[in-house]
Amino acid sequence: MAISNRDISGALASYLERYPEEAATEDDPASWGPRVAGEEAALALAGSGVRVSIARLSLSVHDGQADRNGFIPALIALAREKGTSAYIGDGANRWTGVHRLDAACLFRLALESAPAGAKFHGVGDECVPFRQIAEAIGVGLGLPVTAAAAEGADAHFGYLAPFVGLDNPSSNERTKTLLDWKPEHPGLLADIERGGYLAA
Repeated sequence: MAISNRDISGALASYLERYPEEAATEDDPASWGPRVAGEEAALALAGSGVRVSIARLSLSVHDGQADRNGFIPALIALAREKGTSAYIGDGANRWTGVHRLDAACLFRLALESAPAGAKFHGVGDECVPFRQIAEAIGVGLGLPVTAAAAEGADAHFGYLAPFVGLDNPSSNERTKTLLDWKPEHPGLLADIERGGYLAA
């Protein structure tokens, strides 16, 4: 069954009503998308004695040297196509990010030592204002940075619109404490700015 932008927007709207201000924590239940069914199935196994844990990855799992199919390459391609790097409204909505290698380390630590049923946030950057992402892309490409009205966001961003407008601050404190996980690779903005993503 095909999923439309309207379906995605509705699901994300429901999520945002639940977390309008506070950063989501590892204790919060999954509340939208296919993640819900996956987590429920995993927790059911944990209840049967299987040592299973849940790792929720950031909106952007990034690596400027290797990532060619994630959100950042898609946003860069869109900026090149449109001739501007854009954000929605005031661009204050927050994204999370984690470097691919830090995410891999998180999975290794969880496999080695996580208790059954534990939930983790694969979040290196807990809240990056989307306007800063658009600005990093715009500066890197030598393009203007502009605001898109929420009402016309679909026309500019297409299928990316619901994600570009998502406000999803997420805490990583419990994850760092339980696993002694220390993200050490470049954050999202630094990864964009250092050039791998922006190479022609």
